[in-house]
Amino acid sequence: MARNGIAKGANSGFVTEQRERAARPSRSKGKLGKRTALCREIAREVAGLSPYERRILDMIKTGGSAADKRIYKFAKRRLGSHKRAVAKREDIKAVNSKMRAKQAGAN
Repeated sequence: MARNGIAKGANSGFVTEQRERAARPSRSKGKLGKRTALCREIAREVAGLSPYERRILDMIKTGGSAADKRIYKFAKRRLGSHKRAVAKREDIKAVNSKMRAKQAGAN
């Protein structure tokens, strides 16, 4: 925050220029790298979906009015947290759309 040169107040003190700080390595923690993404993609291709993921996929296909909520509740039970459940739901939806796109391309 810029100083205003006045002795009192929120921005009190000698007028100085803010320097741009270099990004700390801890800021990039948890970011998905290229290598990890590739490894996960290959593993998914080779191993396929786990049984509970197949069940979620089936729920997506059958749909229904409250399908999203049911899928979320099921995933949350299996994975333990809200964040993981929502991420898994979106992941399986992406898998479903990819499968549908592949099928549409084949026809």
